[in-house]
Amino acid sequence: GNVSVGAHTWIGPCVILDGSGAELTIGDFCDISAGVQIWTHGTELRCVSLGEIPASHGAVSVGTGTYIGSQTIVLPGVGIGSRCIVGANSLVKMDVPDRSVVAGSPARMFGQVVGDGRDTHVVYMPEQ
Repeated sequence: GNVSVGAHTWIGPCVILDGSGAELTIGDFCDISAGVQIWTHGTELRCVSLGEIPASHGAVSVGTGTYIGSQTIVLPGVGIGSRCIVGANSLVKMDVPDRSVVAGSPARMFGQVVGDGRDTHVVYMPEQ
């Protein structure tokens, strides 16, 4: 498929990078942990409609300096911003803004990445 991976990016074992449905781009200095699946196509509606609805397609982008935790699934059409943290076992079905910390199924925001260089840290949102 149409997959591009930036410099200094680590791709873990058993990762699926599906570029068969649309473009998949991953920025520089990213870590894509073991077992992550990033999809650019979906066939669920094609199946349940008995072929009346075609497969869906959507480009996926992962910004620079982003960490995606193990066993996370990223659905077609999603953009994950730069300098984000996606917790393990998450289902990312909506765009994630730059410097966000998200986790869960579906993924929701838990905090933000602030600062630069050695002063970079995570500020977690208060529990509601």
